[in-house]
Amino acid sequence: MIAPACTQGKALAPIRIGRRTFDYSTVHVMGIVNVTPDSFFDGGHHMDRHRAVDRAAEMLDEGADIIDIGGESTRPGSRAVDAEEEMDRVMPVIAGLRARFDVPISIDTTKVQVARAAADAGADLLNDVSGLRFEPDLADLAAERGLPMVLMHSRHTPEIMQREVHYDDLKAEILAELTLAVDLAVGRGVPRDRIIVDPGLGFAKTALHNLEILAMPGFLASMGLPVLVGPSNKSFISAVTDCPVERRTGGSAAAVTAAVMGGVHFIRVHDVATMRQAALVASAMRSIVTKGGGAWMR
Repeated sequence: MIAPACTQGKALAPIRIGRRTFDYSTVHVMGIVNVTPDSFFDGGHHMDRHRAVDRAAEMLDEGADIIDIGGESTRPGSRAVDAEEEMDRVMPVIAGLRARFDVPISIDTTKVQVARAAADAGADLLNDVSGLRFEPDLADLAAERGLPMVLMHSRHTPEIMQREVHYDDLKAEILAELTLAVDLAVGRGVPRDRIIVDPGLGFAKTALHNLEILAMPGFLASMGLPVLVGPSNKSFISAVTDCPVERRTGGSAAAVTAAVMGGVHFIRVHDVATMRQAALVASAMRSIVTKGGGAWMR
């Protein structure tokens, strides 16, 4: 947990995820565990159940507040896998993590069948990169189980999303489309204060679009909901730095810093130790701007 984070406008109500209550006096870190052979950053590294659980344990030692487990790559150009294969990948990891730790677990899936099995095994948060476009019934499951949701902005499917990246007004269109997703979830019984929104860096966005979002993420503040961003190691960093994926740490830290300074509440990252440190310093600077300094001192 890092202190203190920034909020904009009206104070947000805390959100309960698993046994933990998250308020917004801090920015919270979500550690990514991809149980896939083809993730853009760590594909195949955590396909073994024990290795994946051990990596999650390392993230907790490094300061992660939530562990996000995904069994289907959503990188540009990736193809979907069926629910059975996705469950085969993630269920042993969720079970192994839940047996060892009382940590909030997020399941990164667009499928109701996978989400239901994950919730049965102990997942506490549904993270839907489709923003309910693929399977709106995810909202019914969240309402039924009392689970919070992350609703992310995206367009099309990962396989073709980077072919359709035209926006007449990037921020207005993201805001409008996320609002539709939130309204759909609320209409199906998910309490509004159980929803987190994500502008979807890298999903049907150009490098310039991603930089524009990070430069001023406060455009989502009008929704009155907590905001999550996931800039970690994404390709827009290479568009600026000309660095391969394994050398994007510095760019990721810069993106995290910009996001925290801009008012986000959750960051989703691969390198928890380094990005938590970047967020901690950004939080301290933001505290000076908003509170006159001193509140961040330990």
